[in-house]
Amino acid sequence: MGVFKIDADQFQWINGPEDDPNDLCLHGHVMVQVGANFFEDVGTVSATALYLLKSLEKDKIMSRYDIQMIPCCGHFLIANGDLSEVTISGCDTGTDWSILHSDGGIKIILPFGAEEQVAFPDYQAEVFRFADKIEAYYKACQPKVIPEDEFSKNGYAAFWNEWHRRRNG
Repeated sequence: MGVFKIDADQFQWINGPEDDPNDLCLHGHVMVQVGANFFEDVGTVSATALYLLKSLEKDKIMSRYDIQMIPCCGHFLIANGDLSEVTISGCDTGTDWSILHSDGGIKIILPFGAEEQVAFPDYQAEVFRFADKIEAYYKACQPKVIPEDEFSKNGYAAFWNEWHRRRNG
Protein backbone atom coordinates (compact mmCIF):
# COMPACT_ATOMS: atom_id res chain seq x y z
CA MET A 1 0.00 0.00 0.00
CA GLY A 2 1.00 3.58 -0.61
CA VAL A 3 1.95 6.56 1.49
CA PHE A 4 -0.06 9.62 2.49
CA LYS A 5 1.44 12.11 4.93
CA ILE A 6 0.28 15.63 5.74
CA ASP A 7 1.59 18.14 8.24
CA ALA A 8 1.35 21.85 8.94
CA ASP A 9 3.35 24.50 10.73
CA GLN A 10 3.79 28.28 10.81
CA PHE A 11 0.22 28.72 12.06
CA GLN A 12 -1.31 32.16 11.88
CA TRP A 13 -4.54 34.06 11.75
CA ILE A 14 -5.44 36.39 8.90
CA ASN A 15 -3.51 39.30 10.46
CA GLY A 16 -0.43 37.27 11.36
CA PRO A 17 0.87 34.93 14.04
CA GLU A 18 -0.44 36.92 17.01
CA ASP A 19 -3.39 35.20 18.66
CA ASP A 20 -6.64 36.70 17.36
CA PRO A 21 -9.83 35.64 19.18
CA ASN A 22 -11.95 37.29 16.46
CA ASP A 23 -10.50 35.21 13.59
CA LEU A 24 -12.23 31.85 13.23
CA CYS A 25 -10.05 30.33 10.45
CA LEU A 26 -6.54 29.06 11.08
CA HIS A 27 -3.96 29.35 8.29
CA GLY A 28 -0.59 27.67 7.95
CA HIS A 29 2.08 26.11 5.79
CA VAL A 30 1.04 22.60 4.67
CA MET A 31 3.39 19.84 3.51
CA VAL A 32 1.96 16.77 1.76
CA GLN A 33 3.43 13.48 0.62
CA VAL A 34 1.44 11.23 -1.70
CA GLY A 35 3.59 8.26 -2.63
CA ALA A 36 6.82 9.66 -4.11
CA ASN A 37 5.23 13.07 -4.71
CA PHE A 38 5.86 15.96 -2.34
CA PHE A 39 4.18 19.36 -2.45
CA GLU A 40 3.38 22.25 -0.15
CA ASP A 41 1.15 25.28 0.01
CA VAL A 42 -0.05 27.94 2.41
CA GLY A 43 -3.75 27.86 3.13
CA THR A 44 -6.62 27.56 5.57
CA VAL A 45 -5.56 24.52 7.58
CA SER A 46 -8.80 24.43 9.59
CA ALA A 47 -10.70 23.84 6.33
CA THR A 48 -8.11 21.29 5.19
CA ALA A 49 -8.56 19.31 8.40
CA LEU A 50 -12.36 19.33 8.15
CA TYR A 51 -12.34 18.30 4.48
CA LEU A 52 -9.92 15.48 5.30
CA LEU A 53 -12.30 14.35 8.06
CA LYS A 54 -15.18 14.47 5.56
CA SER A 55 -13.13 12.32 3.16
CA LEU A 56 -13.12 9.45 5.66
CA GLU A 57 -16.76 8.81 4.75
CA LYS A 58 -17.23 10.23 1.29
CA ASP A 59 -15.30 10.88 -1.89
CA LYS A 60 -13.89 14.32 -2.59
CA ILE A 61 -13.53 15.02 -6.31
CA MET A 62 -11.16 17.72 -7.54
CA SER A 63 -13.15 20.54 -9.07
CA ARG A 64 -12.37 24.00 -10.29
CA TYR A 65 -15.60 25.23 -8.68
CA ASP A 66 -15.39 23.53 -5.29
CA ILE A 67 -13.19 24.15 -2.28
CA GLN A 68 -9.69 22.74 -2.54
CA MET A 69 -8.07 20.38 -0.07
CA ILE A 70 -5.69 23.21 0.86
CA PRO A 71 -7.85 26.27 0.21
CA CYS A 72 -6.34 29.73 0.15
CA CYS A 73 -9.25 31.03 2.19
CA GLY A 74 -12.59 30.16 3.69
CA HIS A 75 -14.72 33.27 3.48
CA PHE A 76 -17.98 31.74 4.67
CA LEU A 77 -18.97 28.83 6.87
CA ILE A 78 -22.43 27.84 5.64
CA ALA A 79 -24.36 25.70 8.13
CA ASN A 80 -26.99 23.17 7.20
CA GLY A 81 -30.41 23.35 8.89
CA ASP A 82 -29.61 21.38 12.03
CA LEU A 83 -26.03 22.70 12.42
CA SER A 84 -24.56 19.21 11.93
CA GLU A 85 -22.58 20.00 8.76
CA VAL A 86 -20.93 22.98 7.15
CA THR A 87 -19.91 23.97 3.66
CA ILE A 88 -16.87 26.22 3.43
CA SER A 89 -16.89 28.76 0.64
CA GLY A 90 -13.68 30.45 -0.43
CA CYS A 91 -11.86 31.65 -3.51
CA ASP A 92 -10.72 29.43 -6.38
CA THR A 93 -7.06 29.44 -5.33
CA GLY A 94 -5.45 26.53 -3.56
CA THR A 95 -4.09 23.02 -3.96
CA ASP A 96 -6.49 20.21 -4.68
CA TRP A 97 -6.58 16.46 -5.21
CA SER A 98 -9.25 13.78 -5.38
CA ILE A 99 -9.92 11.23 -2.67
CA LEU A 100 -11.87 8.12 -3.66
CA HIS A 101 -12.91 5.12 -1.59
CA SER A 102 -11.56 2.19 -3.60
CA ASP A 103 -10.92 -1.50 -2.89
CA GLY A 104 -11.26 -1.07 0.88
CA GLY A 105 -8.77 1.77 0.89
CA ILE A 106 -8.34 5.31 -0.29
CA LYS A 107 -7.19 6.25 -3.77
CA ILE A 108 -5.62 9.69 -3.99
CA ILE A 109 -5.45 11.25 -7.44
CA LEU A 110 -3.22 14.28 -7.95
CA PRO A 111 -3.96 17.03 -10.52
CA PHE A 112 -1.33 15.73 -12.94
CA GLY A 113 -2.77 12.19 -12.87
CA ALA A 114 -0.52 10.38 -10.39
CA GLU A 115 -2.47 7.94 -8.22
CA GLU A 116 -1.69 6.36 -4.86
CA GLN A 117 -3.70 3.63 -3.10
CA VAL A 118 -3.49 4.00 0.71
CA ALA A 119 -4.77 1.52 3.29
CA PHE A 120 -7.81 3.01 5.01
CA PRO A 121 -6.44 2.56 8.58
CA ASP A 122 -3.22 4.36 7.60
CA TYR A 123 -5.15 7.17 5.90
CA GLN A 124 -7.52 7.54 8.85
CA ALA A 125 -4.66 7.66 11.35
CA GLU A 126 -2.93 10.41 9.34
CA VAL A 127 -6.16 12.43 9.01
CA PHE A 128 -6.83 12.13 12.75
CA ARG A 129 -3.25 13.14 13.59
CA PHE A 130 -3.50 16.22 11.37
CA ALA A 131 -6.95 17.22 12.66
CA ASP A 132 -5.86 16.73 16.28
CA LYS A 133 -2.84 18.98 15.71
CA ILE A 134 -5.05 21.75 14.30
CA GLU A 135 -7.59 21.45 17.11
CA ALA A 136 -4.82 21.49 19.72
CA TYR A 137 -3.63 24.81 18.29
CA TYR A 138 -7.14 26.27 18.61
CA LYS A 139 -7.33 25.04 22.21
CA ALA A 140 -3.96 26.64 23.04
CA CYS A 141 -5.24 30.04 21.86
CA GLN A 142 -7.66 32.40 23.53
CA PRO A 143 -11.31 31.37 23.28
CA LYS A 144 -12.91 32.60 20.08
CA VAL A 145 -15.31 35.52 20.12
CA ILE A 146 -18.43 33.99 18.63
CA PRO A 147 -20.01 36.26 16.02
CA GLU A 148 -23.34 37.80 16.91
CA ASP A 149 -24.92 37.53 13.46
CA GLU A 150 -26.90 34.30 13.08
CA PHE A 151 -25.29 33.23 9.77
CA SER A 152 -21.71 33.40 11.08
CA LYS A 153 -22.57 32.02 14.53
CA ASN A 154 -24.38 29.04 12.99
CA GLY A 155 -21.57 28.43 10.51
CA TYR A 156 -18.93 28.31 13.24
CA ALA A 157 -21.09 26.07 15.45
CA ALA A 158 -21.75 23.70 12.54
CA PHE A 159 -18.02 23.64 11.72
CA TRP A 160 -17.12 22.29 15.16
CA ASN A 161 -20.22 20.08 15.42
CA GLU A 162 -19.29 18.34 12.18
CA TRP A 163 -15.60 18.22 13.12
CA HIS A 164 -16.28 16.49 16.47
CA ARG A 165 -18.87 14.13 15.02
CA ARG A 166 -16.50 13.02 12.26
CA ARG A 167 -13.45 12.88 14.54
CA ASN A 168 -15.06 11.16 17.50
CA GLY A 169 -17.89 9.23 15.84
